[in-house]
Amino acid sequence: MSAHRVVALVLPPQSTFELACAAEVFGMRRPGLPGRYDFGVCTENPGAVPTLAGYDMVVSQGLPALETADTVVIPGWQRREPPASPAVIDAIRQAHRRGARIVAICSGAFLLAEAGLLDHRRATTHWRMAAELAARFPGIQVEPDTLYIDLGDVATSAGTAAGIDLCLHLARADQGAAYAAQIARHMVMPPHREGGQLQYAPPALSGHPPESLAALLDWAVERLHEPLTVDDLAAQAKLSPRTLARRFTDQLGIAPGRWLLQHRIMAARTLLEETDLPVETIATRVGLSSAVNLRRRFQAMVHTTPAAYRRSFGRRAGGTRPP
Repeated sequence: MSAHRVVALVLPPQSTFELACAAEVFGMRRPGLPGRYDFGVCTENPGAVPTLAGYDMVVSQGLPALETADTVVIPGWQRREPPASPAVIDAIRQAHRRGARIVAICSGAFLLAEAGLLDHRRATTHWRMAAELAARFPGIQVEPDTLYIDLGDVATSAGTAAGIDLCLHLARADQGAAYAAQIARHMVMPPHREGGQLQYAPPALSGHPPESLAALLDWAVERLHEPLTVDDLAAQAKLSPRTLARRFTDQLGIAPGRWLLQHRIMAARTLLEETDLPVETIATRVGLSSAVNLRRRFQAMVHTTPAAYRRSFGRRAGGTRPP
C-alpha cells in the first residue's frame, strides 16, 4: 500500500514552528512505528527561502510537487498583503479540484480564503487574527475559539501549537487513534488537547479563567469504565452541576456530558484497534453499558460502526486506511 503523500507549501518569510508541526507528525520516522506518510516541501520559487528565525532554508521543489500530493499543508502565511501570486492560488485550487485535502495552520487560513476554498464555510485561525479574517472575508463563518476545524476536503487551525493538534487529528482520521497516540507519545504530548484557544488569549478576550479542572479530568479519565454522570463529576469537584457546566464551557468550550462521551468513544476506538474484544465487552469497559448504546454513540460521533472501524483500523487489518 502506497504512503499518503503530504506536501507543505512554504511562503517567505516562513514560520519554522508551523512547518515543524507538519514535519513532526507526517515526516518523522520513529522506532516501532510504521511510516505511513511521505512528506515533502515545496515553494513557488525553489532555492533559499527566508524564515522568521533569521536563517534561510533551501527548498528544491517547486509548485509542481503539489500535483501528486494527497494532502497539501499551508504552514502559515506571514505576508498577507499584497495578495498571493496567481501561480500559488491556481496551484492550490487545482490540488483541491483533483481531490487533495488542503490544510492551513494558523495564518495559512488567509491563503485558503483567497483561493475561495472557505466561502460560506466554517474556519478558524489564531485568535489575534480572527477579526481580520472575518472582516476581509465576510462570507466565511470564523470561529475564534476553536483549536481546529476539519471539513474533510479543507481544514484550518488556530495558531502555533494548534497546528500539532490538527495534524494529530488528521493522522487519527487517516490511520486510527492508536497510530496517532503513538506519534503523540513520541512527541511527549497528549494525543488530544481539550478546549478552545481563548483560554490562552489575554483576559480582555477570554475573561479571567476559573480554577483549573485538570485534577477532575484526570480523575474521570481513570474511571471511564464506571457509570459516571455529570452529577458524579460535580460531586467530586464539590461544585453544583450548573457551576461545573459553566467551568467546562469556560475552560474547555464543551459541556461535561459531551466531554465524557468523547473520551469514552476515544477509549473504544483504541480497544477496537488494539484488541479482539467483543463490542459488548468494550462497551462495558468504556462505560457505555451495552453494545447497542456503543454502536449508536459511535455512529453519531465517528460516522461509522464499531465493526467497520475495526475492519479498517484493527490490528488484523494492519491498522491503516488507504490514502
